[in-house]
Amino acid sequence: MSPTCKSIITPYKEMCGSISLISEVLCPEMQPKTLKIVLYTLFFLFPTLYHSLPLSTNSRWIIEEPSGNRKKLTCVNWAAHLQPMLPEGIEKKPLKYIAEQVGAMGFNCVRLTWATYMFTRFSNRTVAESLDQLGLKQAMVGMTQYNPLFLNLTLVDAQKAVVDELGAHNIMVVLDNHVSLPKWCCSENDGNGFFGDLYFDSNEWLLGLTMVANRYKGNPAIVAMSLRNELRGPHQNETGWYKYIQEGATAIHSENPDVLVVVSGLSFETNLSFLKEKPLELNFSNKLVYEAHWYGFFNPKQKWLSETLEIDEKTNEECANVTEEFIKQSAFVMMSSTSRSSNNPAPLFLSEFGVDQRGVNEGDNRYLGCLLSIMAERDIDWALWALQGSYMLREGQVDSEEVYGMFDVNWDHLRNSTVQQRLQLIKQMTQGELQNQMTENISFIMYHPQSGQCVQAAKDSFFTSDCQDWSFWAHHEDGGPIRLTDSSGCLTAVADGVPAIISDDCSSQKSMWKLVSSSKLHVAAQDELGRTEIIWEGPLWSRRKTQSIAVRQIDFGPGGSSGPCSIFTSVEYTKLKATDLDESGA
Repeated sequence: MSPTCKSIITPYKEMCGSISLISEVLCPEMQPKTLKIVLYTLFFLFPTLYHSLPLSTNSRWIIEEPSGNRKKLTCVNWAAHLQPMLPEGIEKKPLKYIAEQVGAMGFNCVRLTWATYMFTRFSNRTVAESLDQLGLKQAMVGMTQYNPLFLNLTLVDAQKAVVDELGAHNIMVVLDNHVSLPKWCCSENDGNGFFGDLYFDSNEWLLGLTMVANRYKGNPAIVAMSLRNELRGPHQNETGWYKYIQEGATAIHSENPDVLVVVSGLSFETNLSFLKEKPLELNFSNKLVYEAHWYGFFNPKQKWLSETLEIDEKTNEECANVTEEFIKQSAFVMMSSTSRSSNNPAPLFLSEFGVDQRGVNEGDNRYLGCLLSIMAERDIDWALWALQGSYMLREGQVDSEEVYGMFDVNWDHLRNSTVQQRLQLIKQMTQGELQNQMTENISFIMYHPQSGQCVQAAKDSFFTSDCQDWSFWAHHEDGGPIRLTDSSGCLTAVADGVPAIISDDCSSQKSMWKLVSSSKLHVAAQDELGRTEIIWEGPLWSRRKTQSIAVRQIDFGPGGSSGPCSIFTSVEYTKLKATDLDESGA
């Protein structure tokens, strides 16, 4: 073997299984098949380089084994279920670069989609064959430039190379069975929606789940497998759901008991409500996670938009209504309730949400502010749609742009850094160990999802900054003072158009803050003349309407911080000015 080839194998510890590093040096005397053997030898020699531990569940929380500490999933979706059956973007950038950027964006996890047929029908197809059969010549050129060793890998081996590279960068992976027939998802009648549909054979689906679970047995990068994305369509029914979900969950757990089993409901992952009457019975425990989806387009766009003060309160009503519906249909699984047939809370994984990151959709902007408030309040595990800025082939269009993607179309830059900033608090774990707490010891964080910033106090005033730090506040009753903890100060309105302050006056009506909107994202106090005043002006619901602080309590869970921040509150906040309210109270 030449010194050049030795240079590929010798520094394997530094390579950590990185296919992109290995591809920097090619050995002309080694055939592609030999190179592939060297590549996978490197992958399999060092699984201990990954730091993921098996995950389990405790009540509504995902935890690490064996410590019992909470592990929050803050993921991004990476599509690999379309016709090429490859993770998008590896024809535009080296795999190592993409994996590095996932971590740099602050995600600790990737929800990697896959198609059943890739394993059950096309497992021997190579990457080069897949691109060639689809006529994707430019993608072939890009793959040759950025990830040349992929071309001779089978599609299933290419998936494993991606999983291992993510693991080498300490990125956890949730494998999501997105479709059976590789194609764009989802519509009511696309043949991929429910068991028995044209492309959705239940036996083949079970075979695919079993094959994937077996392939990744012992691979610490894989922490969870989801049974199926967005069950839907005219054939969906609860009887079939219970039958096949039980079979699929059992198949995964029997083959790979280390991974979490992620279960979706009906109606495009918006409905788990039938579990209130009949729980899902499985032959294993502490591995079950439910998932849900929530997009702005699930609701009529005009309900999020407002140009007048009167309609603006209707937008607040829309936020309140859709939040209530989300809790009633999906998020209830996180809560204890004596009204359900099963009173056992379980984790909820919001595995898809997202917005048009070009910033042109005002409805999306308002939807996201509403959504982030409930996500922060409940400290929900989540996966943003999406990482990819483009698709090799989507619905007949070559090099199709994904405007919901974190990357731009060329995978060079963030599409919109503002979106990343708005996610900064929900990327953190703000809830921890269950504690016996007295109400007077509860503290809150003021959070502004419109900007992604948190409130910090400074002497007699306050300001917003990134959510790496924050001040703690107490608000124990609607219509009571908002106190700065470990201080005698309270939030106090001054006058119309004047910034609110922190003062020692905690008893006058200027320091008594009451929830005033149906969304419960606005509070107001009265001045000395008895006029109701909002805390500040801002652009949450419209460019000229007022907005304010939200105070909503949530439970604290296992493995987190202790002390006064035992209950968290999401809070609407920005400039903090007092201004008159109109009669609607919006």
